[in-house]
Amino acid sequence: MSLRAWIAHAVGGGRDGGGRVRLGRMVRPLALDRWRDYPADGLTPLRLATLLRAADDGAVDQAMALFQQMEEKDAHLHSVANTRRLALTGLRWEIVSAVEVREGVDRMAADEAADHARGVLADIEGFDEALQHLSMAMGRNVAVAENVYDVVAGELRLTDIIPVGFERLVFDAYGRVRILTEQEPQAGMELPAHKFVVHTPHTACGHPMRGGLLRVSALSYLGKHYAMKDWMVFAEVFGMPVRVARYEPSATPEEKQELLGMLRSLGTDASAVFSKAVELQLLEAGQGKSPPPYESMCNFFNRELSKAWLGGTLTVETSGQTGTFSTAQIHDEVRLDLRQDDMAKEARTIRRDILVPLTRLQFGPGVPVPFFRRRYEPPRDLRELAGVLDIAVNDLRMAVPDRWAHHALGVPVAGAGETVLRGKPLG
Repeated sequence: MSLRAWIAHAVGGGRDGGGRVRLGRMVRPLALDRWRDYPADGLTPLRLATLLRAADDGAVDQAMALFQQMEEKDAHLHSVANTRRLALTGLRWEIVSAVEVREGVDRMAADEAADHARGVLADIEGFDEALQHLSMAMGRNVAVAENVYDVVAGELRLTDIIPVGFERLVFDAYGRVRILTEQEPQAGMELPAHKFVVHTPHTACGHPMRGGLLRVSALSYLGKHYAMKDWMVFAEVFGMPVRVARYEPSATPEEKQELLGMLRSLGTDASAVFSKAVELQLLEAGQGKSPPPYESMCNFFNRELSKAWLGGTLTVETSGQTGTFSTAQIHDEVRLDLRQDDMAKEARTIRRDILVPLTRLQFGPGVPVPFFRRRYEPPRDLRELAGVLDIAVNDLRMAVPDRWAHHALGVPVAGAGETVLRGKPLG
């Protein structure tokens, strides 16, 4: 088959016979992408409920703008959200041959497909950026990136993966993602097969907009910022002492105005001159009374946000709390469970929307598709590991690969002609 005929065949129907693969980029930047709404300014419970209902009906632009503002305006929410995402994106990723995951797989074909996928993804400079964009779906429960295909060195190849802005997303009546374009500025275009990566990690069933962590956080965010607003008003009105001056009954209106001006000057200059006939008092606000509950309310909502994102509170803050190290360890184990779940959901999305079309276009439908995996290595006690290796090799006579042992112990492999340390003589 000629090159032109092969490309026409792959682009027209795909080697696997399913769907059309479009060359180039379909979602291009628009001038309207720079515009931004600020729905969190002056947010009320009624306005919040209206935004979330509109998102359920498919109009998600205001909800997406609100979610972005929530992270920008709340430092604690920004912290726990980044902690959850970095627990995933901070890990190294790898492409694993299908033969390492499933039995009865053609090893040669599986390894060839995995090598091809590694080479293609390694050449995409923006792949890590795309993975970070997809991790934003933990809060919004949806994130989309576009697969860009082109002809390179005479073959059809995945050349880039570009994030799609959240402001460009809409949903149809069946809860399916669509993207706003110049040609489809209202209903959005339907997503072609093999062309887009759609990550919806928290959707077991129902509408994707009902499962994001930012939606769960919205009520705590609103309550916290109501408390903070009242706290600022309280501090402005009652936080500074009240200045009181008493004058003689015989004082003239001119003397009273002069006295008022002195009190105002005292508030800014902290100094003033009064007659002996004037009695001056500074009354401290809230003296002898319990403090207002605003700080405790803010701390309560912060703990609610920590529970929603991290599954606990002691891994974020312990000030003023009776926590122990063992309790914090239990909370950290909950976080590890969340990370494992995030890793599994990300891996499914990457394999379905990137590795499957990548393998099908290159090798056809019969080749095993490789797997995407994050490499998580929990901290190890090296002395304990060395003892386990000693028993495994010397007592159980297990065949332990040298490369794995060097990697596990953090000891590099000596190069040719390189001076090495000598151990104690045997015997």
